[in-house]
Amino acid sequence: MKILSLILQDPARPVFSVEFFPPKDEAGTEQLLEAVDRLSAVEPDFVSVTYGANGSSRDRTIDVTKRLAARTGVTTMAHLTCVDQPVAQVTDVIDHYAENGLENIFAIRGDMPGGPTIPWQAHPDGLANATRLVELIHERGDFCIGVAAFPDPHPSRHDPGLDARILKDKWEAGAGFAITQLFFRPGAYAELVDRVRSIGCDIPVIPGIMPITTVSQVARFAEMSGAVIPAPLLARLDAVAGDPDAVRETGVDIATELALELVEAGAPGLHFFTQNRSRATEEIWARLLGSGAV
Repeated sequence: MKILSLILQDPARPVFSVEFFPPKDEAGTEQLLEAVDRLSAVEPDFVSVTYGANGSSRDRTIDVTKRLAARTGVTTMAHLTCVDQPVAQVTDVIDHYAENGLENIFAIRGDMPGGPTIPWQAHPDGLANATRLVELIHERGDFCIGVAAFPDPHPSRHDPGLDARILKDKWEAGAGFAITQLFFRPGAYAELVDRVRSIGCDIPVIPGIMPITTVSQVARFAEMSGAVIPAPLLARLDAVAGDPDAVRETGVDIATELALELVEAGAPGLHFFTQNRSRATEEIWARLLGSGAV
């Protein structure tokens, strides 16, 4: 099923989705499949698999995406970037997804090796940006296309207005919905939506949530994504930093509180970055169900 249809079919009910990354080895594959099986039991509306542009990682992405679609029967979204790839290679991947019945693609420019603050350089025979990627996917088939959005300004630009205009460009190029990068300040989501709506863009924006399980994890991902970590949140984590179980429990509390505020603000869905583990996301979703918010 197309993800935009899932979003629109019941505006009063936010969609629930989870994201995985392609494992590096067989042990990682087993961990992933275990997480997939556990999370399938709580009935996500869709699952997604991140994309590695380099040879073996790209092949694993394609393989894992196909396996998840076959294993779970849940709507599956394939990711695609244009980092370090000629147009012909990107086109081959799009066509391969289509041949395997995958009709939802998450189109992102991707970051250069070294992270999002490294200046972007297009492949000599590649695409210039995510908008061009959306156009290419749109031209090659009847796909539902998702794109990235930034509640906190993109770390390479630090310009929230430009981020909003780029999102509108992607929507006009054929994108059906957006999923945000991780963030920790609820107001950042509302501000993003307001900026986008103020320039005439009606794209549904699903907030992305990272359950915190370790203190080092949140600092690393915040640095990579440009997400601002509020001081009170850091204080809560620092207060239990010596107790891994307490850190994890606090992280689940923080993510649940964030999700509740987002649903109350009218978010059309909640997308969880699982890091190929299921337990924290299961607990958060169970709390949300128990609260009657979803």
